[in-house]
Amino acid sequence: MKRILCYGLAVLLFLSFSGIQSAKKEPTVSDSSLLTLDRIFNTEDFNSQRMGRMVWLEKGGTYTTMEKSSQPDAPETTKETQKKKPLMDIVRYNPRSGKRTVEINGALFVPDGASEPLRIKDYSWSDDGVWLLLFTNTKRVWREETRGDYWVLNLKTKALWKLGADADESSLMFAKFSPDSKRVGYVYKNNIFIQNLGATPEQQSILQLTGDGSRTIINGTSDWVYEEEFGLRDCFIWSPDSTHIAYWQFDSDGVQDFYMINNTDSLYPKLIPVQYPKAGTTNSACKVGVISANGGKTVWFSVEGDPRQHYIPRMDWASGSKEVVFQRLNRLQNTKVVMLGDIATGAVRSILTETDAAWVEVDNNLKWMDNGTYFTWVSERSGWRHIYLVSRDGKDVKPVTSGNYDVTGVLKIDTKKGWVYFTASPDNPLQSFLYRVSLKRGGKAERLTPKGVGGSHRYTISGDGKWAFHTYSSFDKLPVTELVALPSHKSIRVFVDSKSAQANLDGLKRGPWEFFKIPIEEGVALDAFSIKPPDFDAAKKYPLLFHVYGEPAGRTVLDQWGRTNYLWHLMLAQQGYIIISIDNRGTPGPKGRAWRKCIYGEVGVMASADQAAALKVLLNERPYIDGDRVGIWGWSGGGSMTLNMLFRFPELYKTGISIAPVPNQRYYDSIYQERYMGLPEQNKEGYEKGSPVTYAQQLEGNLLVIHGTGDDNVHYQGTEELINKLIEHGRQFSMMAYPNRSHGIYEGEGTRIHLYTLMTRYLNANLHPGPLPRR
Repeated sequence: MKRILCYGLAVLLFLSFSGIQSAKKEPTVSDSSLLTLDRIFNTEDFNSQRMGRMVWLEKGGTYTTMEKSSQPDAPETTKETQKKKPLMDIVRYNPRSGKRTVEINGALFVPDGASEPLRIKDYSWSDDGVWLLLFTNTKRVWREETRGDYWVLNLKTKALWKLGADADESSLMFAKFSPDSKRVGYVYKNNIFIQNLGATPEQQSILQLTGDGSRTIINGTSDWVYEEEFGLRDCFIWSPDSTHIAYWQFDSDGVQDFYMINNTDSLYPKLIPVQYPKAGTTNSACKVGVISANGGKTVWFSVEGDPRQHYIPRMDWASGSKEVVFQRLNRLQNTKVVMLGDIATGAVRSILTETDAAWVEVDNNLKWMDNGTYFTWVSERSGWRHIYLVSRDGKDVKPVTSGNYDVTGVLKIDTKKGWVYFTASPDNPLQSFLYRVSLKRGGKAERLTPKGVGGSHRYTISGDGKWAFHTYSSFDKLPVTELVALPSHKSIRVFVDSKSAQANLDGLKRGPWEFFKIPIEEGVALDAFSIKPPDFDAAKKYPLLFHVYGEPAGRTVLDQWGRTNYLWHLMLAQQGYIIISIDNRGTPGPKGRAWRKCIYGEVGVMASADQAAALKVLLNERPYIDGDRVGIWGWSGGGSMTLNMLFRFPELYKTGISIAPVPNQRYYDSIYQERYMGLPEQNKEGYEKGSPVTYAQQLEGNLLVIHGTGDDNVHYQGTEELINKLIEHGRQFSMMAYPNRSHGIYEGEGTRIHLYTLMTRYLNANLHPGPLPRR
């Protein structure tokens, strides 16, 4: 009986995946002009040079980085030691002369009695230059490695010792020096601690500031949803005078647990609970307060309203040590209030309110100037995202930038010299350049990125504003990183040139590619890119594969290096596919508020209509596209959009690959989904219309659904509901579950190449590559 059952199961599995398995195996290719998955994932052919983290020092405009030591002279180090973990020096560079100085010999990073040095993830200096804080032995907490061990090195005595010596291994978070360089604060098990900096263990005493931390009371760090949607992780800040600490507290009691199941790491399954507020459900209660660095009671800021129906995504000291400034959002996220809180009494006063019929964005660029009389502010109040100066009482609001363009990022606010440096692209929303403008005078911004240069440009500017690390790339050009002088933008030296990888890329067979616009209705044109096969013949017909995202959190059509997806698309083009990607309305391009927010309350509806309208234009204007071979793929929001296109427009899209989708918007987290859709009870119809699962019965083409079962972000639960709905309506499909993989589906040896091999085979089997004669 067991043999019969096993045989039957094997037949069923074969039939289910026959479309994938029947595809031809990837050939062994020696032609360097051709791409294979093995070249993309298992070689260094197209990888940029690796560059260690470089840190600008506030004093003097110099920078440091970590480099392999040339002076392994410590008695503890041997050749065997260096095989395990090489010694890494911290090296200081003068940006003008390039003079190199070994600031700290790597031998100092070997703890007493240890056989090898610490593996340093990050480091920071105390303000007095006497201490170095080392972050090591790190562990991932959801997205980032934010938990680990911290060590302190005294640069005078060369003594190295570990913070929180009695704490569990890899358990401290967000350690930072006090401004007076006498203490370090850190988070341990959801409580805040401070430790004295001293020469002896007796002088390194530890004081626990909060004592109520637990699984549901979280001090000094954030809950899951704040981290994911507001980027908030480090949740305590020293006062400028080192006497107090301001911090967030989250009370997640009442937030329901979502249970993930780990079936593979032990004999019996392990349940992993994550407190995850889905749209319309209970949020954590969030509040901010201040506590003395010498201990005592916390002074909580007395803010009106239910803390579970509001958010506090940003907080800092308000140009001094007497008041704290924070931004507070209502649950709908359409009203943002800037508040000042008195640390002695907890009293607050509102100084600025921003409202929007859709949603407001959190401002990450509030900085005080003129001795705390004004602060910088970014707002869409004019219909475009611009920088303003706001008086401390909020009554005087002065524009610093203006015009029909969006500021895409504020990089540095130099209050001493009176400049604000920002990125924007007034003429081409696919690109990004560096500008500066006077904080006081405003007026026309000065472009610092040289004119005539395209692509996308990123900068890390020195504390004195004289220098910047500059990384630039374009659609088919790998990143180059250099040091430039500001404001001249003169290149001083190149750190990463990517010459070898670029030469390999340039040696590939590549067809024509282009950026173009697709007009879908009067006054609405969508940005797109296209990659054609190397031997493209307009007299023939080719299969078309779309890459889609389509939601308010990201874009796909950008003039910048696309890494793995670009190479995979190029490989598919070599196989005979045309690749196109389109950014619909509602994607976060720098095209003004109206473009970004017109989709409010109907995520998934207008976007999918835009994508379908664009395809119809393409089919009409480009006869070399085979309308019988149109496919689409996407990840996360793009996975949802892929489902929407196949279900809503089955006559247009024949094959789709949906990775980690949100089939039902009710299943996603409160902050993201409610920001763009409102509350489920107030927009029931919108949630239903925007959810792909509503239309699952309309599937006619080929569908492959892929999901990691350990996805804490977009839960596998949603894919299971989709599967049930497809089964209910008799719709055939294929699927792949990656055990315990998270939203990025990268954990485990061989995972990424397996994923892209799976997708390639599915396309080859169901969206046949190569040209066909026109009929």
